[in-house]
Amino acid sequence: MSQNPSLDQVTLSAAGKTVELPVQHGTLGNPCIDIARLPKETGCFTYDPGFGATASCKSAITFIDGDKGVLLYRGYPIEQLAAHSNFLEVAYLLMHGELPSKDGFAKFEDRVTHHTMMHEAFKSFIGGFRHDAHPMSMLVGMLGSMASFYHNTLDLEDPEQRRMAAIRLIAKVPTIAAACYRHSIGWPLRYPRNNLEYVERFLHMMFEVPAGPLELKPVAARALDLLFILHADHEQNASTSTVRLVGSTGANPYACVAAGVAALWGPAHGGANEAVLRMLAEIGDAKHVQSAVDRAKDKESGFRLMGFGHRVYKNFDPRATIIREMTHKVLDELGVDDPMLEVAMRLEEAALKDEYFVQRKLYPNVDFYSGIIYKALGIPTEMFTVMFAIARTAGWVSHWLEQQEDPEFRIGRPRQIYTGAAARDYPAK
Repeated sequence: MSQNPSLDQVTLSAAGKTVELPVQHGTLGNPCIDIARLPKETGCFTYDPGFGATASCKSAITFIDGDKGVLLYRGYPIEQLAAHSNFLEVAYLLMHGELPSKDGFAKFEDRVTHHTMMHEAFKSFIGGFRHDAHPMSMLVGMLGSMASFYHNTLDLEDPEQRRMAAIRLIAKVPTIAAACYRHSIGWPLRYPRNNLEYVERFLHMMFEVPAGPLELKPVAARALDLLFILHADHEQNASTSTVRLVGSTGANPYACVAAGVAALWGPAHGGANEAVLRMLAEIGDAKHVQSAVDRAKDKESGFRLMGFGHRVYKNFDPRATIIREMTHKVLDELGVDDPMLEVAMRLEEAALKDEYFVQRKLYPNVDFYSGIIYKALGIPTEMFTVMFAIARTAGWVSHWLEQQEDPEFRIGRPRQIYTGAAARDYPAK
């Protein structure tokens, strides 16, 4: 294959045929060879397990440079948004492409707040789950059921109705998530207190009991809001690609997001911060940290340090740089005394100093720190991925909205290399 820079195309020879393919460039990032004509002109498809080298769409929402540790939402560095914005403003930015005016944000916040309530029928629906059902399984079912509540008020050809579906999801996912948690521990469901802001309202729905008001230290809401910002979107990851793939069929947006939640549940994706806590529990005591580090360096041990390194970032995860400072602030201000958190801090210190991890750029990532903050806030391990889902809903609906307006919008249809039996006849009896 050769590239002609003057024509901005490549020449590829395949199956005895030569074809010139255009090269497409985005605002930032690697150029992409447009292979749409390849099957027709050569009879060949391309093979890319996991789509790691394939652009499945054009998107203006999020950009990642893993080598440089860069994450941009609509062009804004994640560091600036984390320092100056809040989650709802970031959700608006992802959905609309620009930061809101003061009046625009007030209207957006009011619309989200207006739609925080669940339909009363949800109480019966959630009551059908076993008491020990995983909250993520309940969240998948509950979000899928939203399609039955709003199926006759959604015209996918109407931009305003599409936006309303997105707002409903951003508004109701925290309410549903809190209800899933309270059902799992046998507590009565709490209605949203709409005089509170988004994150504080969610924490009250999670932890407030009828017997008395909930008193929260401000750092709790600040920390959770920061986590929601950092998790709001991350380009074409597995769950976002799932939302887009389901959305490409014209499916109801609530079903699309439910599919995204199901994809997020996997331990290789959103469940990674749960794995961090399990690893910390396995280490058990701060005095065992060095032996754990030594085991991790031994390829024969089978032991891995969870929450270190990242498939995309080959440098320090920019989200981890931000959240690290907040992690220490949360532990200090809440006065948390938890042996597992001491293990985490010692492990972080040991790995950042160990040449083995430094050379391989196996730095603590966002999953390492987020699990520590969630635990310090009293959020149980089985709810960690649910927290991720609340935040990522903003990204999912933004990608779904973008997809609906894409002039190249078409149903997703990956190809395969068939390795089964060749054509054969059914044996005579």
